Amino acid sequence: MYPNNNGDSKYASQQAYINGSQQPSSQWTTGLCGCFEDTSSCMTTCCCPFITFGRNAEIIDRGRTTCASAGLIFYLLNCCAFMYSCTYRTKLRGLYSLPEEPCKDCCVHYFCVCCALCQEYRELKNRGLDPAIGWTANAEKINQNGKTPPYVVPGMDR
Repeated sequence: MYPNNNGDSKYASQQAYINGSQQPSSQWTTGLCGCFEDTSSCMTTCCCPFITFGRNAEIIDRGRTTCASAGLIFYLLNCCAFMYSCTYRTKLRGLYSLPEEPCKDCCVHYFCVCCALCQEYRELKNRGLDPAIGWTANAEKINQNGKTPPYVVPGMDR
């Protein structure tokens, strides 16, 4: 069904992902409770989680959602923001075939929203994307290095 994998596993795994098959599983590069691995994002998230969420969402959505709009929605949802933010954790896991651990995405965001946002921020940074500079600057950086950004499964459109 797929082309012969002559050492080009990147092509085969991307093709499988596009066709709806599961990509090979990967692991988180950082733990849920490793907030102090990046003290700057930790402090930002503790004081203003909507900023970290907005930054993450802009990168995960490849610029289709702005940092300001995602952060504003997160801020306005207040106590129910975890229901919105957990969908971005699911998208991030889909991009990199990460396991749903230590529990379901909504549970992680409900009980540990700051830890979850910090982990997602660090995960993006560890994979070569800097949420603090926004999608446009990251896309330019990716184009200069000749890398292809991860494929994002589009949502349902009306």
